[in-house]
Parts: sequence; structure tokens; C-alpha cells
Amino acid sequence: MEEVSIGEFARRSLLSVKALRLYDELGVLKPARVDDASGYRFYDLDQLADARLVAMLRQLEFPLATIKELLACSPVDAADRIAEEWQQTEAAHESRRDLATYLVNQLRGERSIMYEVATREVPERSLLCLKRNVDPPGAWALGKKFVAILRERSLPKLGGREGAMFSIYWSEVSADSDGPVEWCRPVPEKDASALALLCPELNLRTEPAHREAYVALPDGAGDDGGVQVQLASEALRAWAEKHSIGPGSLSFSPEELGVRITYLASEPGTKTNAPYCDFAVPFV
Repeated sequence: MEEVSIGEFARRSLLSVKALRLYDELGVLKPARVDDASGYRFYDLDQLADARLVAMLRQLEFPLATIKELLACSPVDAADRIAEEWQQTEAAHESRRDLATYLVNQLRGERSIMYEVATREVPERSLLCLKRNVDPPGAWALGKKFVAILRERSLPKLGGREGAMFSIYWSEVSADSDGPVEWCRPVPEKDASALALLCPELNLRTEPAHREAYVALPDGAGDDGGVQVQLASEALRAWAEKHSIGPGSLSFSPEELGVRITYLASEPGTKTNAPYCDFAVPFV
């Protein structure tokens, strides 16, 4: 083992002393030894491989929390994680490009048709729901919590799209807005009260019958930070304008029925077998 000072390690790794101190504080890349008397940090030259990996992952804009997890993985597992993360990044970049193209065309007075809009009838339904104010990562964390509750209780399902789980965005979810978001699962009306007692953390309510305008979302739409949902929303707005449907008829506000994403899962669920998703706006 050959130890060097933090300054020498910074020179050899091409990481700054400031960065190394930060990585030490966050537990990402800790020194081999800290002198008790002086507090000086010393690094083993064998740590250079990890340091260079950290530098490259930061160039790819990986969060430090993710990098910390990757350093604890085997090389094969780390490679798989990096490939998966980068695939999601590329999908998100492609979605943002679509949104930028739409915006440029709109500002130039040109029409961009991103999605085909259809309509459907939705009957009155009993829903078990979990509703919270959340940021974008929290929306998916809330969904995972909701799915975990459903799996633990093995609730009976309604068939078809009418029985599919869905989330309602009662307002925008972004860095500046926290929704709220409500995750919902339709349940048989005759069993609804009993199921509500079985799941005290969920709220039971009845959603009225209505029509919905909807567009099918591409695979991975949940991984792009809501860009595809934004495009879908714009497609629905354009459709409503074309068909002379005003704000009083097509709901885009929390005072009415809320915009929602429906998840119609295919069995078995795998990474390559993602659920069908669509983005819908109810008529009132």
C-alpha cells in the first residue's frame, strides 16, 4: 500500500482537493487514513481507479448518491446499473427534444401532431386511493408505496381498463409545484366498504361516470420527468380547441376531475414488459 497526501492524490486523479473533501464528507470516496493529530487526509494509490470512475460518472451527471451505490457494487453489477441509468437518460433526452421541437413549431405558428386523441366512456367506480403532496421523485415513491399496499392485501380486481390502477395529478408536479397526486385502484362496489376496512391507510370514494379524452403514452414515459405527459397534455388541449370543447367541458383543473395516467399492466411484469399507459382528461 502506498499512501499519498490529498494534494498529490488530487493531482494524480484530476479531482480537485475541494471535490475530494466533499466526497469524503458524503461517504462517496473516503481517504485510506486521516491523521489524528493534524486531520490531514491520506489516500492509497489503489483508490485511483475509484477516483477516476467517480470523475467519469460525474461527467455523465450521475448524482453522488448513485455513484456511492455504484462504488459498492461488483464491476459487473455496476456496469449493468450504468447501462440502465444511461438508457433512461437517453430516453429522457429524446423526450425533451420532442418537447423542444413542439415548442419551436408552436412559436413559429406551425402545428405539430404528437399524439392521436381518442375518447372513451368510464362508468361510476368505487376507488381506494392514496393522496399526497409530492415532488417529482415523490410521485413515484408514492406509487411504489401504493402498489406495495395492494400487493400485501391481495385485493380483488375489476377486469379490463376500467379496473386498471391510475394516478391523478390534481395540479402540476415539478420543482415548483407539489400536486397533490392521488393513486387510485378501482374495486368491486359490493366489496368496497369491507376492503376499505382492510386498508385503513387508503381512502374510499366514488368517482362519477364520465367521458375521457386520452392518448397512449410511449414505453418509459414515466422515466422522462413528465415530458411525454406534457406533450400529451398539449395534444389534448389542441384536440379540445379543434372540437370547440371549452374549459367548462374538458377538465384541466383540480376543481373538476383531474388529469390522470392509467396503468394497464401486462403479466408477468418485467423490465422489458412495461405496463400500457395512457394520459387522460375527463369530460365533466
